[in-house]
Amino acid sequence: MIASESLATLQAVVDEGSLDAAARTLHITPSAVSQRLKALEQRLGRVLLVRSKPARPTEAGVVLLRLARQQALLEREALAELGLDERRGVEVSLAINADSLATWILPPLVRAAERAGLLLDIVRDDQDDTAARLAAGSVMAALTSEATPVPGCRSVLLGRMTYRAAATPEFARRWFPDGVSAASLAGAPVIDFDRRDDLQTRFVRSITRAAISPPRHRIPGAADFADAVRAGLGWAMLLDHQLAAPGPELVEIAPEKPLSIPLYWQQWDLRSSALDAIADEVRAAAAEALS
Repeated sequence: MIASESLATLQAVVDEGSLDAAARTLHITPSAVSQRLKALEQRLGRVLLVRSKPARPTEAGVVLLRLARQQALLEREALAELGLDERRGVEVSLAINADSLATWILPPLVRAAERAGLLLDIVRDDQDDTAARLAAGSVMAALTSEATPVPGCRSVLLGRMTYRAAATPEFARRWFPDGVSAASLAGAPVIDFDRRDDLQTRFVRSITRAAISPPRHRIPGAADFADAVRAGLGWAMLLDHQLAAPGPELVEIAPEKPLSIPLYWQQWDLRSSALDAIADEVRAAAAEALS
């Protein structure tokens, strides 16, 4: 058996970033933190922590970190059910992509939080990268484009988000007078969410079958991103509700080429009333919001 205090110590070091900070959180000395970690590593025959700044778990440490968080969640739920937990709500950490946060997923998360008495800790990340946070044990569930379940998790297809290449009519007339082509896409300014956003690049490749390098703006905010397109800064992939939102008119520059991205809900594969409450609400909302 692995002592719960050893797991809690590992989690505290990773969450706080250092042995000293973990010691303050656990109300013990840094020496005691170090001794607990050393004893756990010796017992398992594995190095669990890279003593960097901030401290980070090794591959073996990630496995135990996930166990620590799962154990803490189930313990909080059990104490809450018994009426012995004086803290307010069970904290649940989730990784959600920016477009879902800006559109459809907040209402079901709010309903789940109110229904089950949860405290939400939401990390915003690209849908292609949220599963990595789940694999690292830093979140309990994730909205992701990855179908294959992360080890120790289960995966359910929610639906698809459909993106369309959009721009203002003036921008389209200036940069695409003869329609979308490799040459026009190479010259027209494009807007990316950030350096990891490849939706626009995927669209370009679907048209050109080649890698081209158009001028790029980067606007890291879901609402600001759409506003930048409406302002005529460049073209970008937008969701239907963004195209139909009040404001300056937007047009599709290639109506025959929408881009459809599947979304999966992945969560720890354990019986948790908190995670199940969230999953129920998210699945129901996705059935209406996603294609």
